[in-house]
Amino acid sequence: MAKKVMGLFKLQLKAGEATMAPPVGPAFGQRGLPGMEFVKQFNAKTAKQQGTILPVVVTFYSDKSFTFEIKSPPAPVLLLKAAGISSGSAASNKIKVGKVTTAQLEEIAKIKMADLNCTTMESAVSMIAGTARSMGITVDG
Repeated sequence: MAKKVMGLFKLQLKAGEATMAPPVGPAFGQRGLPGMEFVKQFNAKTAKQQGTILPVVVTFYSDKSFTFEIKSPPAPVLLLKAAGISSGSAASNKIKVGKVTTAQLEEIAKIKMADLNCTTMESAVSMIAGTARSMGITVDG
């Protein structure tokens, strides 16, 4: 017999660095779930991506068990890394803070393709380019 899904919640955590401190502790504690078990599993699965911010979707069941799915890093995080900058522009239409090439956009689109709501690589690159422009990053090429 299949377990009954009670709900799901989303978290954004640094790979390999999850702890029971917020947001993990409160999210698991209020649902009566074993948070330390999640922390151990998450850190083991993401050890190779140490420090990268990763979205996680946690599904929990009536028997207090859970499963989780790790998504690809957010596009802005990948763009900041590709441009070699620490943050985007406060006034992206006036102040440009970095540059990326179309080849870098294609690499980011390949990483994000499974999580984007588009069917072609061209549309994925276009979406990532739009994110770059909104962050004050210019696209060369």
